[in-house]
Amino acid sequence: MDPVLTTFALYIVGMMVIGYYFYKRNQDTEDYFLGDRGLNAPVTALSAQASDMSGWLLMGFPGAVYAGGFSAMWIGIGLAIGTYLNWQFTASRLRYYTEIVDSITLTDFFESRYKDDSRALRIVTGLVILVFFTIYVSSGLVAGGTLFETILGVDYNIAVYISVIIIALYTYLGGYLAVSWSDFVQGSLMFIALVIVPVAVILNMGGLSELWAQVSEVNRDLLYAFRQVDFDPGNGASWLSTGEGVSFVDWISNIGWGLGYFGMPHIIIRFMSIDKGEDLPTSQFIGVTWVVVTLIGAVFVGIIGIVTFAEPLGNPETVFLDLLQYVMNPWIGGIFLAAVLAAIMSTVDSQLLVSSSALTEDFYKAFFSRDASDRELLIVSRVSVVLITLVALYFAMAGGRILDIVGYAWAGLGSAFGPAVLFSLYWKKTNKYGVLAGILIGGVNSYSLE
Repeated sequence: MDPVLTTFALYIVGMMVIGYYFYKRNQDTEDYFLGDRGLNAPVTALSAQASDMSGWLLMGFPGAVYAGGFSAMWIGIGLAIGTYLNWQFTASRLRYYTEIVDSITLTDFFESRYKDDSRALRIVTGLVILVFFTIYVSSGLVAGGTLFETILGVDYNIAVYISVIIIALYTYLGGYLAVSWSDFVQGSLMFIALVIVPVAVILNMGGLSELWAQVSEVNRDLLYAFRQVDFDPGNGASWLSTGEGVSFVDWISNIGWGLGYFGMPHIIIRFMSIDKGEDLPTSQFIGVTWVVVTLIGAVFVGIIGIVTFAEPLGNPETVFLDLLQYVMNPWIGGIFLAAVLAAIMSTVDSQLLVSSSALTEDFYKAFFSRDASDRELLIVSRVSVVLITLVALYFAMAGGRILDIVGYAWAGLGSAFGPAVLFSLYWKKTNKYGVLAGILIGGVNSYSLE
């Protein structure tokens, strides 16, 4: 009996059970997209942050640290700050205002907030969500393909197909409640993995001082947050000092990742769905703590990887996967490898739901069938999940670095929606023309940068 395959199979069956359970409970699109605003504080917190971090947390970010040392950690610092600010300044007001105007999506909120009878805001917002979330979903499929390719030894394309079937099926079945509760489970598994794995390896090494000493032997500049190191696995030294510090532009760009949070529909929708608004401070504490601890764990995974393997990794983004297979008991390693799948699924499922809501609520219901029944909209929602997954699959087949794909989608969504959300919540004089211009300029500029 293969420990990894057995663990993965049990995990996937568990997620499907959750999906089927909530499949029977969903009666309309408010259930499917928002869970009838019935989530408690811990589930809200972990589902928000697990859907945020994706395979990036266990693959992309540790890979960046593995290749560049502590100079890569500024992205994590920016995200930790952004997480706190998002909970602090967005959560409560968005929860309050969206319930008043009975909005279940971000586009609903914008249209109701500005009484936009022209539907221009709905069209533009829906299009931006569809474009950038489809790209974002493809990053999760790339991560899933890399995971199954590494673990199962199958061809990358076959590995991506496996990811598509698993993720699309249980998102199709369960909707928002299934996604949120499974994200709670998945977020817990990710947290445990990123605490236990680095702590266990460091203790086995002899402590932090021994880790620092071994990293220094490879290249001392890896331990400095403001020194650049080039990773070249084809070179004998592999980690080469550039002799340059981290530029101000690079530093600001990395810290600036945190600003994207204000415009992430799949994250801020969690604020809208909590059962009681007064529970948001509890959710904030849980969510921010989760983010800080897991980001620190991911940094140490990357640093540990530098001194663990005799030969440099050809793909830095597999450092966590390779580390588990190298240092862990197969059964324990299998459980923690399931955490990688959890990270991927917890984000892609949320993004599929938001994209599906854009197609269903913002286009189908708004322009083609205004009197559609709840049953009809539920069917359209599920079909939309399948269609969006297939488009994302096309992009995923091209492969690419997970960090780059996530960064592109993150920039597009953050620049398009971040200012629009904040101004809508905090400035009464904001009008629909300003918001429309901001979404268009932010989205088009980000898209044109690729």
